[in-house]
Amino acid sequence: MILTQISYLDCVAFLIFLIPQLLLNVNIIKLIICGLRMIPFFLIKLPSSFIIERYFTHQLHRSPFVQRATPFQDFVIRCVRYAFANLPAKIGRVFFSKNVALPFFTFRLFRHGYAHSPIPWREIKVGGVRGLLIGHYEEDDLPEVVVYYLHGGGFSMGSAYFYLEPLLALLTLMQPHWRNPVIFALDYDLVPDKCYPVQLSQAKAGYEYVLSTLVNGEAESVVVAGDSAGATLILSLLLYLAAEPNNEDRKPGFATLISPWVSLVSENNRDTASDFLSAASLHLYGSQYARKKQYLSDPLVSPGSCRYLDWWQRAAPCHGFYITFGGEEVLGPETRELISRLKKAKVRVMVNEEPGLIHAWAIARLFLEESSEERTKGMRQLAAAITGAHFIESPTDSAENGSMEGELPKLYTKEEMEAYVTEVAKSITASSVT
Repeated sequence: MILTQISYLDCVAFLIFLIPQLLLNVNIIKLIICGLRMIPFFLIKLPSSFIIERYFTHQLHRSPFVQRATPFQDFVIRCVRYAFANLPAKIGRVFFSKNVALPFFTFRLFRHGYAHSPIPWREIKVGGVRGLLIGHYEEDDLPEVVVYYLHGGGFSMGSAYFYLEPLLALLTLMQPHWRNPVIFALDYDLVPDKCYPVQLSQAKAGYEYVLSTLVNGEAESVVVAGDSAGATLILSLLLYLAAEPNNEDRKPGFATLISPWVSLVSENNRDTASDFLSAASLHLYGSQYARKKQYLSDPLVSPGSCRYLDWWQRAAPCHGFYITFGGEEVLGPETRELISRLKKAKVRVMVNEEPGLIHAWAIARLFLEESSEERTKGMRQLAAAITGAHFIESPTDSAENGSMEGELPKLYTKEEMEAYVTEVAKSITASSVT
């Protein structure tokens, strides 16, 4: 099931669903103050910057994204850029919450002639695990592949419900190649309500649920996937699993990362003229998630701080990684560094860096691109990478060996890694998984 581009009618419907939830969940005084602060942007800055760059600036002098964007895409991204940098997270999280995203998705279905989703999905609440199980799942007919998906949102916003439409599109594109594929999208607690290690413990619990319930312990049938902060949690989960004793039978088969937030706080995370992300906001959310400054150098909190090639070798899924990101992303430099590190560790990596594009465009394009081909491109690439029918980049069997630049401490031994994870496990056990 793949729906058409977001329309202006959809935008109106979204606002109708959003406004009551803002009134119910946010202090009215804060809403009024926030609204007053937005007036200069919407009345002056937005229209003036839009008109000047699109119609009075030479094509070559426009930002790379604006050079290829439609007016509608440009307008939406300018609004998102302002919201990410200026809206408090407590307000921002309402935009992506279940009570807004689910009725909006239902409206989109009705507008396309569906009384309900042609692909079934249901809510899962098992112990400490919450999420959405998408697809035709039968206990006596286990799926050939399960995608375990963690959503993005800077740890402070987002929900599995907001990702229903993209995940249904991905499943639709996977169905011709796999018998009975399903997707399990985890809902984890958000910052500042809960901080590390709660989200990692929930990611681990979700993975245990997938292994024990959906694939009967066949870890190679699992594809772990995520975007942005969700991709951070996927990398943290892989590093955690790698340091467990006898982990080989628990490795997932493959990992797909969309615009991963590799290092939570890094001087390499710099604002660009195209991307809607703000490095300052990212560093704020990352610090809130980590809770303590010293945790920002912990590989299980900020995976980019893991410089140990042997750890990455042990963490890599059986069939490696597929990583896709935009060439104009704030997070681009750290993503390229991760790819380089994985290749040096002799890990197979398929890479899709899209010039001129921005954060998580593989997902955003499903809502904002005009043509069916462009709209589904990101999901088609993910489905192709998962099925093995298409390779973005040649396998890295011939990649050169080499140590990382600069002085490195000695590599972890297997015993040291297991001891480290034992300590983290104690923290996870002590944290509440709700």
